[in-house]
Amino acid sequence: MMNSKRSVSRSGRFSAALSAEVSRYSESVSFDWRLWQQDILGSMAHATMLRKIGVLNRKEQMSIINGLDQIAVEILANKFEWKEELEDVHMNIESELTRRVPEGAKLHTGRSRNDQIALDIRMWLRDEIVELVKELRGFQEALVRLASSTRDVVIPGYTHMQRAQPVYFAHHLLAYVEMAERDISRLKDCFQRVNVCPLGNGAIAGSTLPLDRELVAKILGFVDSKGQPQLTQNSMDGVSDRDFAIEFSSAAALIGVHLSRLSEDVILWATTEFNFIKISDGYTTGSSLMPQKKNPDVAELTRGKSARLIGNLMSLLTLLKGLPMTYNRDLQEDKEGLFDSVDQVRAAVRVMTGMFQNIEVNKERCKEASSDPALLATDLADYLVRKGLPFRVAHHLVGSAVAMAENKGVGLNKLTVTELQSLDKHFEADAADCFDLTKALNLRKITGAPGGGEVQKQLARWQKQLKLKNP
Repeated sequence: MMNSKRSVSRSGRFSAALSAEVSRYSESVSFDWRLWQQDILGSMAHATMLRKIGVLNRKEQMSIINGLDQIAVEILANKFEWKEELEDVHMNIESELTRRVPEGAKLHTGRSRNDQIALDIRMWLRDEIVELVKELRGFQEALVRLASSTRDVVIPGYTHMQRAQPVYFAHHLLAYVEMAERDISRLKDCFQRVNVCPLGNGAIAGSTLPLDRELVAKILGFVDSKGQPQLTQNSMDGVSDRDFAIEFSSAAALIGVHLSRLSEDVILWATTEFNFIKISDGYTTGSSLMPQKKNPDVAELTRGKSARLIGNLMSLLTLLKGLPMTYNRDLQEDKEGLFDSVDQVRAAVRVMTGMFQNIEVNKERCKEASSDPALLATDLADYLVRKGLPFRVAHHLVGSAVAMAENKGVGLNKLTVTELQSLDKHFEADAADCFDLTKALNLRKITGAPGGGEVQKQLARWQKQLKLKNP
């Protein structure tokens, strides 16, 4: 519960209290309270380090740690009172600690809220990245399972939203599995730059005290794969750097774009006109007016969330672009957008995963759509290439054949050999084989192609990578 008193604790530099209006305007505890766990863990590590360098004795250290632990228990139980007049999560916790434990007044030795908030955000974002990677793995699993269960389903592939060439439905889904893999790779790469400890940078210029930054980094897990502490190397950069937040926001925005593209496919596939899939009732909504409606709101909302994620990235970039060294109060505005990006991208991944776990594919409708002989016009051109014609010539001839079929009101596969040979003598009776859909797909054997054998190979690769026992 937020206390709304307006008297702000001030240093000896000031003779008057902060105005109530400015207090309301400048507080951040209404949103940065969610960093409480990281703030407490960071304070415990800092107290341990202060004991090592002789600022605290063992009794003082343990009193501080026990006091912080009690505050953590109260926060978890929703019994801690957050006070707006104390501005932020740091002062709320430290003030309450000092009220209970007099030794708490020593805890801020050698640190500033500038390096403290940089530490808290990094610790919080590390945890969120780990969870998001797990959720993306679950998303990949849902797509691979659906692809495996529909591995024989063929649909038209589209360019410019016009029917282009046939592809396996599984091949289409696996395209998004590949996108998610790149997203995971970007997050793991981002994690390396998030996982750098800024504590000890102070407000701007470090400290004259012999702080053991390496010890704090090790306690808090800011280490590389070999267990070596990872520390910011410039105090001015350490307190003002938010590159890691921008990098994460960029990765989140791109995840949003990928999910938005998939949502667009889902929305089209679920229309009466396409009718390729049926989304479970649990992931659709109705209309307040039209009783027959079943709307793909999950996909539409996800498509909309991508704009929000992009906006948060642009906001953070704009926030930082004109800031001089080092810490400026503007940086208080970094957290709400970052928090929102984390919340929204994780929610979107989870809900899209659930939706794909509850999608039914209309195999008969997909078969009907993929039986369009025009989808194999390029295969007919390739046929002429194998007969020795240059591709541009073959392309022109097949275009003429398409026009002939349209004028006659028949499918491209219904043109007779005589009619085809009226265009070019290289057309022979075996040209009809080009319209065998299974044969046509099986000819697509190169890596990354949508041929049956290649799709099966890719499914097996993903099943192994994701350790799916019963895909």
